[in-house]
Amino acid sequence: MIESATIPLAIIGGGPAGLMAAETARAAGVEVDVFDAMGSVGRKFLIAGKGGLNLTHGDDFETFVARYRGREGEVRRWLEVFDADDLRAFARGLGVETFVGSSGRVFPTDLKAAPFLRGWVRRLRAQGVRFHVQHRFNGWREDGALAFSTPQEPVAVRAAACILALGGGSWPELGSDGAWVEALRARGIDLAPLAPANCGFEVAWSEPLRSRHAGAPLKRIAAWLDDRGTAVAGECVISRYGLEGSLVYALSGPIRDRIERDGHALLHLDLSPERSVRELATALRRERGKRSIGEHLRRSTGLDAAKCALIFEVLPREHWADPDRLAAAIEDCALRLERPRPIAEAISSAGGVRFGALDEGLMLRSMPGVFCAGEMIDWEAPTGGYLLTACFASGVVAGRAAVAWLQARH
Repeated sequence: MIESATIPLAIIGGGPAGLMAAETARAAGVEVDVFDAMGSVGRKFLIAGKGGLNLTHGDDFETFVARYRGREGEVRRWLEVFDADDLRAFARGLGVETFVGSSGRVFPTDLKAAPFLRGWVRRLRAQGVRFHVQHRFNGWREDGALAFSTPQEPVAVRAAACILALGGGSWPELGSDGAWVEALRARGIDLAPLAPANCGFEVAWSEPLRSRHAGAPLKRIAAWLDDRGTAVAGECVISRYGLEGSLVYALSGPIRDRIERDGHALLHLDLSPERSVRELATALRRERGKRSIGEHLRRSTGLDAAKCALIFEVLPREHWADPDRLAAAIEDCALRLERPRPIAEAISSAGGVRFGALDEGLMLRSMPGVFCAGEMIDWEAPTGGYLLTACFASGVVAGRAAVAWLQARH
């Protein structure tokens, strides 16, 4: 067992929240040690940016805040400290220019995460931040020391203050495995169960649809839940197990809640939102001659093969030749979602440390000097840069509060 001398501030977790907490505290003159379970920091950040790093979003502030379903008030306080514009300015300070794409999403000009992360870690090291990788957090010893396992031997670290930025429960192979839950639960911390967010959902497809159309995109559609809430426009993908993609992710929280309440959720798709039921029915009444019903549906409506297959999936065969029923199914294709995919496959997770367990500086009320940041807190957001922005912002809030707490003790 290796035991360290007392250090001023230990930050556990080297993702965006933890690194931003380190940045904030070090800028205030506090000595900082960052511990991470993986062989290098920012693993999930790097993978998330593999197809193009969506750093933040160009929404106006109020629209941005509204993306944090059920946690608008709490996350607003973080964003008032550090918002999307601040994040873009921070990136610029690392030599990374950004641009706003056609969808409003903000990306680095080279679209890559690696230069951003490398430049940031290099600067933190130059500022004196000490990094300790392959240190897996195991909770606290009876004497209050932080306990870590390493490839060599266990390590005990005494810290005047600690910021936990341990991530959620998605992508466990990158270190975000939710293993911290038991350590906090053992300390009596109030936790909401971790659940998949920004995830796919399972549908009991017929074998013909699964075998012929898995992987097919559904573009330019709209979706809503069965309470006929506001429709969300976008696109998704038919998978072998069900549906995935940005449109489904945007509704994943409400869908998950509905499944938990009712055992399933009905997701309604408008497969041709630019046309009315009357227009579609008129087109479908045209003489089809010797064409099959499927070919007639495609030619009359302009729907692609995957969308037509969905119509035949939900509409009983005896109604396939009925133009009015076909048109109605195009405008309201109701799919029964049975369950979310496992949390390990999700882009992010919901649940974690409840806000009631934290003060406004994100310090655990029952553990003075221990702060939380990032995805391990009980909030969620859709993809589009909202997740990352709030993680960065929470790191700033926790970092400032930890500095103030340490200063008040001296």
